[in-house]
Amino acid sequence: MFPVKSLLSTLTLVLLMISPAFAVDTAVTYNSGLLVLLFVGFCALLIVAQLIPAVLALFGMTKAAGQQAGKRKTIEATVKNR
Repeated sequence: MFPVKSLLSTLTLVLLMISPAFAVDTAVTYNSGLLVLLFVGFCALLIVAQLIPAVLALFGMTKAAGQQAGKRKTIEATVKNR
C-alpha cells in the first residue's frame, strides 16, 4: 500500500509543478489571416490523402498474411492426419 500511496503523491506533485507550463496567455489573439489557414488546411489535406492508401495497404497486407497463415494451418493439419 505504501508504494502506491507514494507513487500517487509523487505523481500529483509532479503534475502540480508542471501545470503552469500549460497556461496560455489570453492577451495575445490569433491574427495570422486567411492565407495561413488555407495553407495549413492544404497541408492537412495532403497528409490525409497520403494516409488513406497507406492504411488500406496495411489492411490488405494483414488480411493476406492472415489468409496465408490459415492456409498453412490447414495444410499442416491435413499432413498430420495422413
